[in-house]
Amino acid sequence: MESAPRHVPPKSGLSTSRTGFSTARPGPGAPAGGSTGEPLREGEGRFPSVAETWTLAVALVAGWREGQGRADHLLSDLAGGPADRAPAQNLFYAAVRHWRRTEDALRPLIQRAPRVRLQAVLALASAELIENVSGATAAIVDNAVEQAKRQLSAPEAGLVNAVLRRVAPVLRETPPPAPDASPEELASYFSHPTWLVKKWVAQFGLAATRSLLEWNQSTAQVQVRWRAATPPPAGLAPTPWPGYFRLAHGRWADIQAALASGQCYLQDPATRLSPALAAPVAGEHWLELCAAPGGKTLQLADTMGRGSIVAVDRVGGRMKRFEENVARWRAAGGQTEITLVGADVLALTGAELGALSLPVQFDGVLIDVPCSNTGVIRHRVDAKWRLKPGEFAQLAVVQERMLAAAAVFVGPGGRLVYSTCSLEPEENEQVIEAFLDSEAGRDFVLEESAHGRPWEHGHDGAGAFRLRRKA
Repeated sequence: MESAPRHVPPKSGLSTSRTGFSTARPGPGAPAGGSTGEPLREGEGRFPSVAETWTLAVALVAGWREGQGRADHLLSDLAGGPADRAPAQNLFYAAVRHWRRTEDALRPLIQRAPRVRLQAVLALASAELIENVSGATAAIVDNAVEQAKRQLSAPEAGLVNAVLRRVAPVLRETPPPAPDASPEELASYFSHPTWLVKKWVAQFGLAATRSLLEWNQSTAQVQVRWRAATPPPAGLAPTPWPGYFRLAHGRWADIQAALASGQCYLQDPATRLSPALAAPVAGEHWLELCAAPGGKTLQLADTMGRGSIVAVDRVGGRMKRFEENVARWRAAGGQTEITLVGADVLALTGAELGALSLPVQFDGVLIDVPCSNTGVIRHRVDAKWRLKPGEFAQLAVVQERMLAAAAVFVGPGGRLVYSTCSLEPEENEQVIEAFLDSEAGRDFVLEESAHGRPWEHGHDGAGAFRLRRKA
């Protein structure tokens, strides 16, 4: 019997335009409705002025530098709709994306460390000098000076003028590193931590690492999973992955109605890996842990049709978006019974599920664990700056605990699917190996795995593993 999604409370695309900097318009493919595909709300759609955009972008960069939060969290805390935020988001993400390269170029030109808002103006303009390849240097500098006059002091505006005119040739004319460049050179030019570049060179080799760095520094395109039986609109171009399309520049309006009605979902093709390994069939009962905001849940449901999914995550903004996504999916004809449960995955017990009249063992369990995000740096532009050398091992400890917690709910002969958006073996193969060697994993065998590597596959990075409990 079908039922509407219910939420049980707990006990306790971006796309940055290379020409959208000074025009105060979203990038050509920028989703004005947000990363989860939410449609524009009434009253949205007025693009802010250049001055408004820069005021917000400077505040975002300053907040990020002062440690007020992650880039995506700072954006989600803003008032106003996605259309209002898009131009400032483009500027902000560009500044964070190129932070090291611009900082290395600016440092020799400034005698004393600038206050954070002046640092933000310099970073934003320097990023534009890199990304806005068709923009005239003088126009970019003049705009930055004008914004500095509005937001800073007259002497600081003069410094902006002098420094940017000197740094422009460095940023615009310095050639890319040679094919045999050192990790230090690659890290500086492509704005990544040196220790991380060295790690990747050791793991993947120099050529693959360079391709990965180039990928991370490129702007993310809007990818769409088309669910409707009707053909997709002209603005969606086919990709090598069935059901996934790339939104053409300037064609956001083509899919706005489809997003609002649940006919499509903004989703990178890398997300297909774990649901494909799960391979649910009609009539099965599945549990998904760390499920919000629901992209993989809806893929499982679309594949399975008749059946049920219990989706668990902590209550918060992501679960609210999950509810909205499921409501749109059901309005578009979704068949699967989906129950949302607000709970901590590590504290969840079978008794709690049973008390809610839900299964306590399942045909399959999918867990998409929190990870380092090294496979999705194009989208999470500040992830590379948050990481520390010892963090992969620390994350693996938690990931092993979460995988063991998930295993409890797998019935005899059932599947256990482990998923990350990380490129690191510490969070992928090594977690699986440790689990299989543990008491919690002694009844499981590894059947199949899949990896997404941007330099090989042309989409985000990911790891997925299907294990099976012995019957």
